[in-house]
Amino acid sequence: MNNDNSHQDSNANAANLEAANNEQALSPKAPYLEAFKNVVESRRSVRRFTDTPISDDVLRDCLRLAMLAPNSSNLQPWEFYVINTPKKRAKANKICMNQNGARTANRLIAVVARTDTWRDNAKQNIRKFPDGAAPKKVRDYYERIVPLDFLRGPAGIISIAKWGMTKAVRQFKGPVKSPYYTYEDIKNWAMYNTALAAENLILALRAHGFDSCAMGGFDEPALKKLLKLGNHHHVVMMIGAGERADNGIYHSQFRFDYDQFVKEV
Repeated sequence: MNNDNSHQDSNANAANLEAANNEQALSPKAPYLEAFKNVVESRRSVRRFTDTPISDDVLRDCLRLAMLAPNSSNLQPWEFYVINTPKKRAKANKICMNQNGARTANRLIAVVARTDTWRDNAKQNIRKFPDGAAPKKVRDYYERIVPLDFLRGPAGIISIAKWGMTKAVRQFKGPVKSPYYTYEDIKNWAMYNTALAAENLILALRAHGFDSCAMGGFDEPALKKLLKLGNHHHVVMMIGAGERADNGIYHSQFRFDYDQFVKEV
């Protein structure tokens, strides 16, 4: 038994030494590494929160940081619904199954993906281009390429044409990005872009000293009715946020082996 413990301690020490050496090697060119690691490694899914409030200024900064997330063509298909009014909050708690992560949270936020804002946001990219007038290649991209990607046409006729054109280009010229053929394609695009912003929000809350619980357990039709959302709105997740309670974490954090998920090819 002692030999086994010694072997485990030796492995742990070796792993710690390797991590320290790796960090030391990265540090000269990684001035933000330690702060970033602290945020990521201290983030937990918290199920119970204290009554300590998150100020409007802090929440606004967290949402601002959320919207700096990487996203496709800067089309930003996200919206964040901060549920503040007591009546709506009580209903939202119930819609979230009255789970502790929602019910005890100081703030409850619906993270929503939009499938119908790409056209207006493409125009905004031209109108609000940061370095003077948008260059021709930028205008061409947002006025021609982006619509070609998203438009489907009556009865999907444009999608059929896009499918044929994409197949021909692949055959004669090589790899080409697949356009969005169906509404489901566009929905998936909006959902994964919005999920990136949700992760930024979660990490921003942690950097401000607060915690969060990302929740997928909710009645989406009921939530959409409460928030008066339309067919082009899709709730990616609910995020409860607040100060971590002493009993807010149910068990120690663990993940499966690195090699189970990382494949070098």
